Amino acid sequence: MNAILATARPLPTVLQQPVIPATRPIQRRRRSHVGGFRLAPMEVDRFNTFLVSLGRSQAPYDCDQLATAARELCDCSTGIAPIIGFQMRRAAAAALMVGDLAWDADNDARTVASRVVDYVRAGNDLIPDQLPRVGRLDDAIVIETAWPLLSVEVDEYLGYRRLRRIEARLRGCATGDFDFTREQSQQAFRAEAALAAHQRAVREQSYLPAPGSRFQVH
Repeated sequence: MNAILATARPLPTVLQQPVIPATRPIQRRRRSHVGGFRLAPMEVDRFNTFLVSLGRSQAPYDCDQLATAARELCDCSTGIAPIIGFQMRRAAAAALMVGDLAWDADNDARTVASRVVDYVRAGNDLIPDQLPRVGRLDDAIVIETAWPLLSVEVDEYLGYRRLRRIEARLRGCATGDFDFTREQSQQAFRAEAALAAHQRAVREQSYLPAPGSRFQVH
């Protein structure tokens, strides 16, 4: 698994908490603004429906949760919030996979990845992208929601890209100048793993102490 994309960096904890029903007395005023932008309940409902289509099974988000999460991220960050940047790197990897016609992606994973990439690239999503620090918060939520359905496929694709670059260097040409299929990359990966195992075994054998000379009485 690609270590950079696999390392867990959870979104604010308020997004993991169940929604407090509006009828329950609460001690603070419920928030609805992200930066200077007011969240529309109808748009939040539409956002929740989209998340369900990506596999979310938890309770839907409400305006207060999203606004509180955004405020938390703004309080601890001067640039784009690191967790949002992390999720955007995942989105970039998914976008590379979707756009690579040479990669024979799993159909379900490609469909989910395409929907995620389309959302991230859209200009009319839940939170305006141009908002400082947290304009991509909704994108980050979308990516994290879909990642369990994408992680294995994206990881295999990144391995494929790495092996294709190696093959291109060996051939002395660009990566687009030759055919390199998913099956070929899997064969190359197995050969690479076998070579690494052989080299490891050789190193381990070289560290074994030399057998002592046998003592003999003449």
